Amino acid sequence: MHFWEISARTVITFFVLLFFARLLGRKQISNLTFFNYITGISIGTIASSISMDRSQNLWDAALALVGWVTLTLVISLLDIKSRRMRLLLDGEPVIVIKNGQVLKNTLKRIHLDMEQLMMMLREKSVFTVNEVDYAIIETDGKLSLLKKEAHQSPAKKDLGIPAATTGFIPTDLIIDGKLLMENLHRTGITEAWVKQQLAHYGIPDVREVFYAQLQKDGTLYVDLMDKAPEAN
Repeated sequence: MHFWEISARTVITFFVLLFFARLLGRKQISNLTFFNYITGISIGTIASSISMDRSQNLWDAALALVGWVTLTLVISLLDIKSRRMRLLLDGEPVIVIKNGQVLKNTLKRIHLDMEQLMMMLREKSVFTVNEVDYAIIETDGKLSLLKKEAHQSPAKKDLGIPAATTGFIPTDLIIDGKLLMENLHRTGITEAWVKQQLAHYGIPDVREVFYAQLQKDGTLYVDLMDKAPEAN
């Protein structure tokens, strides 16, 4: 009897969990932030408990599982709609190397030591900090970097071509129709300049812009909001 009960619980839990996994989408795997990590573990723990713990009422445990999945789904939707919610849940990217210099105070603030940073650089096939212009710790803990011009592939120094100096680091200026004032101050770009560039593209309002990024050459990349519904 125990065998059949546990088997039934396992089969039911498996397909319920499969349904919820599809419902939550692929972010749990493709972009595993700390929030995704802890919710995934919690949901998996509840599911395994339903399968094996016969002392638990099946429907009470299933209600807890549905509650966790529902809250996770709601928070994920808010995360998509609100930049403030994204910052609250996931934080924001952190620059750890700027203009070829390691930002030691930043490393201390995010509890990252130099050995860990070097390991992350080696995973990017970079074995010396001297090759790096900028390095950024993303919200999922991964490292993104921009090599110095002389070390970019193919290496210009090997071809005898003088290396050009970097004008700007590509920087997000507008996300979801809102100016990122902190990034403007960091790059020395003014709000008036951004609006002037948008007017040059025939865009009268910042709220019409889904994403805008300052390019290395000082130009502005602009992606507008989708006004038409997406095709299925």
